[in-house]
Amino acid sequence: MSAGQAVLLMAAGVASGLAGSMAGLASLFSYPALLAAGLPPVAANVTNTVALFTNTVGTAAGSRTELRGQGRRLLRLSLLAAVGGTLGAALLLSTPAAAFEAVVPWLIALGSVLILAREPLRRLVTRLRPRDDDHTSPALMGTVLLVGLYGGYFGAAAGVLMLAVLTLSANEPLPVTNAVKNIATGAANVTAAVAYAFLAPVHWGAAAALGLGCLAGSRLGPVFVRRLPEKPLRIGIALGGLGLAASLWH
Repeated sequence: MSAGQAVLLMAAGVASGLAGSMAGLASLFSYPALLAAGLPPVAANVTNTVALFTNTVGTAAGSRTELRGQGRRLLRLSLLAAVGGTLGAALLLSTPAAAFEAVVPWLIALGSVLILAREPLRRLVTRLRPRDDDHTSPALMGTVLLVGLYGGYFGAAAGVLMLAVLTLSANEPLPVTNAVKNIATGAANVTAAVAYAFLAPVHWGAAAALGLGCLAGSRLGPVFVRRLPEKPLRIGIALGGLGLAASLWH
């Protein structure tokens, strides 16, 4: 890996950490950067998963205020997401590379559309939300497991999906739900990363450069969530994702 590629990956890591902690879409920056650095799609995906472990570390450090008192809830959600992440990793490792290359643009496009539609989705789930918080319903638990599976397989927009799911079960400020989302999706990512570290073609130099940048970006992301309007960033990320998906279809 050249010095220029390392700088590119570190910069992409900062953007990924910010986007992941603020909008749930870290992979829309990190994954194309790994492709631009010359990694084939499957190697880029598993390297990306390993590198984004630092996203969980950074967001946890930056969200200590929002996570206070959430221990039991985090444990329950993280265990479910971790099981899902393990299943997702197994699915990727047993899927032919050609099949993965075919499905990636669709996953990125889905994530981008979900980002654009998040406000209408929030209004919908607000109307459906029960009066009291419900962190243990079977529907919530099953959906968290499925989102974890998706996160372990690829992960683009897994944070958006998790955020939408969690808004159904809690009447709380967005920064709190966002912080819980980051830890839950991080659990799926970490379990998949462990599997990939031993069983998949991880490019460790690229993972280190990307991970360092991601650690810095994810540490700052929760601070911005508390203070800045997210809509312009969210729209920009979504449009960039749609552009990426379109380019990968050709």
